[in-house]
Amino acid sequence: MQKLNQLLLHPSRLVGADLAAWINVGGGEGLLAALENPQAIVATLQESGLGGMGGAGFPTWRKWEAAVNAATTNGGRYVVCNANEDEPGTFKDRYLLEHTPHQVIEGILIAAAATRANHAILYVNPHQKESIAALTAAIPQWQAHELFKKLEAHVGAPVNLQLVPTSGRYIGGEETAVISWLNGGFPFPRRKPPYPAESGVNDDPTLINNTETFANVPHIIRNGAQWYRDLGIGEAAGTKLYSLSGDVLNPGLYELPMGTTLQSLIFDYGGGMLEGRAFKAVFTGGPSNTLLTAADLDVPLDFTSVRARHSSLGTGAMIVISEGTSVVRKVSEYVEFFAANSCGQCPPCKSGTFQLARLIDRVDSGVASADDLRALENLCQILPGSGRCGLIDGAVTVLKSSLRTFPEEYGLPAQQ
Repeated sequence: MQKLNQLLLHPSRLVGADLAAWINVGGGEGLLAALENPQAIVATLQESGLGGMGGAGFPTWRKWEAAVNAATTNGGRYVVCNANEDEPGTFKDRYLLEHTPHQVIEGILIAAAATRANHAILYVNPHQKESIAALTAAIPQWQAHELFKKLEAHVGAPVNLQLVPTSGRYIGGEETAVISWLNGGFPFPRRKPPYPAESGVNDDPTLINNTETFANVPHIIRNGAQWYRDLGIGEAAGTKLYSLSGDVLNPGLYELPMGTTLQSLIFDYGGGMLEGRAFKAVFTGGPSNTLLTAADLDVPLDFTSVRARHSSLGTGAMIVISEGTSVVRKVSEYVEFFAANSCGQCPPCKSGTFQLARLIDRVDSGVASADDLRALENLCQILPGSGRCGLIDGAVTVLKSSLRTFPEEYGLPAQQ
C-alpha cells in the first residue's frame, strides 16, 4: 500500500535546504501568524493535543508555558532542537533534517517567538553528516530572510540561530545531558527538578523539544488546532512518524494518523512479514520498551493506547521479529547497547547494565545456571530508579518484558 503522506513527509515539503521552495509551498506562514499573535501560540498547541515526539509524549504546551513564565537569570532564553537521535531502530529525525530542514527550523523560530528566546540551537548528532550539511545550508537562508528580522524585532534582541554538534554519545540525548554539553561540560544527566524550562543553558530558561515535535508546529499554527486534531483517529491527535524495521517486506519511514493500528502498520503499510516468516513480536519505541505480541496487533498506535498495554510508543520505532528469531539474543544485543552507552556517572547503572549483559549472554550461550536466572530477576527488581536518567530503566524494562512474555526462552516456567 502506498505510504500515507499527510503532513511532514508530503512530497511538496521535501524541498531540502531550499528556503525559496519552502516558502512557495506555504512555508513561513506559520511563523508570520505566530509573530502577529504570539500570545496565542501556547494555547493553540494546547488545543491541538501535540505531544512530545522524542519518546515521552509529554504535552508540548506545558513545556512551552513553563519556558514562557520562567524568569531569566543571566539575560538569555534558549530554544534547543534535540536531534541527537542515536537509538537502534530510530531514523525519523535525520530524515526530516536531511529532506525538509526548513519546517524544523520554522518550528524552532516559532518557539523563539513564543518564549522571546534570543538563542535557537540545533543540537545534532555529528555522525549524521547529511543532516549537518542540510542545516549548514539552510540556516544562513533564514538569517537573511525578512521573517527572521521580524522575529528579532519581536524578541527585542539579535537571535543567535546556530548548529551545535552533540557529543555523539547516546546518553547525550537526555535533556539534562543536553544542558550539560551546551554549558561546556561532559553530557552527564542530572536529577530533576529544576527542569530545563526553568533553569537550563547558562541557568536560563531553556525549551528543549525533539526534531519531529518542532516540525509539526508550523502546520499547527498555520492551519489551526482542530485541523491537527482531525488528522488523528478517534481521540488521538495528529500524525506520527513510524520507523519500521526488522522482518517486514517494506521497512521504512511511514507517516500515519496517530491511532493507526499496529496490525495496519506492519501488514498494510509494511507489506507484512518476510516470505515464509510468521509474526512473533515487536519492540515498540525502540529497544527500551515492552514487547508486544500477536495478541496486541489490534492496539492503536498512540501514546495512551500503547501505554494501556503496558508498553510505550516512544519515538515510534517498531522493530519487528519473526518466529524463529531468538528473543533472548535480541534482548542481549540491546542490553549490550545500553551497557556500552552508560556514561558511568551512576555506579548502579554502570555495573548493573554490565552484569545484565553478562548474564543474558550466558543464557544466550546456553550455559546459564539457575543462580544466573535468579540473579537476572533480582537485578530487575533492584536496579530501576537507581540512575540519574532512564538508561538503566530502559535496559530493565525490555529484559523484564521478555522474561514475562517469552519465559520458555530463558528456561523458565510460563507465568500465570
